[in-house]
Amino acid sequence: MIGYITIGTNELARSIAFYDALMETVGIQRLWAHGNMAAWGPSRNDPAFCVATPFDGGPATAGNGSMIALKMPDRDAVDKIHAKALALGGTDDGAVGPRGDHGFYGGYFRDLDGNKLNAYVPGS
Repeated sequence: MIGYITIGTNELARSIAFYDALMETVGIQRLWAHGNMAAWGPSRNDPAFCVATPFDGGPATAGNGSMIALKMPDRDAVDKIHAKALALGGTDDGAVGPRGDHGFYGGYFRDLDGNKLNAYVPGS
């Protein structure tokens, strides 16, 4: 049902460099970049993650209560992408580890524009 999601940035080139390095950590490459937007994903036929400068020319802001969850293949990938986000200048917003008692495993972080993301492996 979801084709792609987009978060805002105030510095597109900086954001592209952040997400190129971050997504490469888990084997995802940039699909394209043009104009005010760039996208990453496994293919153009799968859901994509996008960053863009706002179309209206106003400043991009991180939504309070908004979060993008990135499903990972395993716990090792969660650990790697969370660590890479922090190494690239992102901030920790919830250490990597299990949540609840159903096997959910995740790590929360904010990108350089303050957007909140979660890398996770679902539980049972």
